Amino acid sequence: MNAIAQTLTPIVGDSNIYQGDTLPPLWQERLKRAYGVDTITSTLVCPTTIPQLCQVMESANTHNWQVLPGGNGSKLAWAGVGKPVNVVISTQNLNQVIDHAVGDLTVTAQAGVKLADLQPILLKTNQFLPLEPAYPESATLGGIISTADSGSWRQRYGGVRDMLLGVSFVRSDGQLAKAGGRVVKNVAGYDLMKLLTGAYGTLGIITEVTFRLYPVQEASGTVVLTGDADAVASTTQTLLASALTPTAADLLSSGLVKQLDIGQGMGLMVRFQSVTKSVQEQSSRLLEVGQQLGLQGTLYQDNDEASLWQSLPEQIWGMPQSTSITCKIGVVPTAAVMTLTVLDTLTSGTGLGLIHAGTGLGKMRLEPETVKPETILKMREHCQSHSGFLTVLEAPISVKQQLDVWGYSGNALDIMRQIKHKFDPKNLLSPNRFVGDI
Repeated sequence: MNAIAQTLTPIVGDSNIYQGDTLPPLWQERLKRAYGVDTITSTLVCPTTIPQLCQVMESANTHNWQVLPGGNGSKLAWAGVGKPVNVVISTQNLNQVIDHAVGDLTVTAQAGVKLADLQPILLKTNQFLPLEPAYPESATLGGIISTADSGSWRQRYGGVRDMLLGVSFVRSDGQLAKAGGRVVKNVAGYDLMKLLTGAYGTLGIITEVTFRLYPVQEASGTVVLTGDADAVASTTQTLLASALTPTAADLLSSGLVKQLDIGQGMGLMVRFQSVTKSVQEQSSRLLEVGQQLGLQGTLYQDNDEASLWQSLPEQIWGMPQSTSITCKIGVVPTAAVMTLTVLDTLTSGTGLGLIHAGTGLGKMRLEPETVKPETILKMREHCQSHSGFLTVLEAPISVKQQLDVWGYSGNALDIMRQIKHKFDPKNLLSPNRFVGDI
C-alpha cells in the first residue's frame, strides 16, 4: 500500500481504494486511454458519502496531490491529454436520488446517479429529464454537467445549463460549496452552475445537482427527409421560420444517412412531440414541404421511431474504448448544411456528422485509418470561418499529440486562467486538460 492509500484508507475504507493490479479493468483501460500510458500509477478512490469526499479532497490539498474527478469514467479520455495524476476520485458511489418534487417538476440527486437509472424513476410520474448524453447507460449526472453533454432535445429544451437549477461541489481545498437551489424561481448572484457546466472538473468536484423536469408528451413522431443538400437547406430554413414546434431537428451528413440506412444524400430528422393531432398535423406539413422540394420523406412512429433515435447517437459515439475520432463542432446555423457538405467532401463520404439545426452545434465521427490530422484541421478552419469551433473529444493519443485538441481562438483565455486560479490556486484538479493547457 502506497502513502496515498495509507492516508485515505481511514477515510473511505479498504474496499473503496484501488491501486495497481487492484484497479478495475474498465478503469485501467479508460485511464490508459486518457493519458496514453501503459501503466497506471494513480490511486482510485470511491467515497461513499459527501463528507468522505470533502476529507479526501482536503488531504489532496494538504499533500499537493493532483486529482482527476470522474463518475463512471466513460469520458475520461475526452478533450485534452493531461498528465497522470496522483489520485482519481470517482463519484460512482454517490448515487442517491435525494428528492423528486413532482409538483414543482424538479429532481435533486447526487452526482454519481446514472441518467439511465434516473429516467425510469421520473417516468413513473410521467416526467423526464431531456438529456441524451454519450454512453447513456454509464453517464452520470456529474459527468454530463462537467462535459456539457446534452443531445438532440436541445432544440426544444436547451442545453445542460438551461436545465440546471442548483449544484453542490467540493472545492480544491475540500470545502463544500453550493449555488442555486431546488426551485425553478430561484435568483442567485454569481452563476456558478453555468461556470461548472463544461469545465471538465477543473473548478471543483460536483456532488449534488437539481434539474428542472418536463412532462412526457402524449404522442411522438419523426419525419426523415433525405436528398439534395440545397433542398435540405431550404426545408430546414422553412422549418425554423415556421410556427412548427419540433423537439429535435438534426441535419445529417450523407455518410450518416447511409449508415442509418434511411435514404440517400443529406438528411434532416425532425421530431414532434405533443398531443396526437398536433404531431400528425405538423408531420404532414413538413413532409409536404420536403416533397415539394424533391426530398424523399418518411414518417417514423412507435418502436421504429424509438429505434431510430437510439441508433443515431450510437453511430456517432460507438463504445468508450473505440479508436474513432469524435469531435464536437459548432457553426452559425445557416452554415450547417455547407459544413456537412465539406465533411462529406473531405472524407469521401466516410465521415459521420450531425448538426442541431436550431443551434449549429453538433458532432462528427471520423476513422483514423482514412482521415489524417490535416483533415481535422481543415474542418476546424472551415468551422472557425463560420463563427464556430471544432474540439476533438475522443481520439487515439497519437492523433491528439499532433494537434491542439481544443483549437481555441477566442479572447477569454486570460479570464479563464484567472477563474481557474481563484477556484484552484494549486492547480490540483484535472491539470492541463482544459483550454490553453489549464
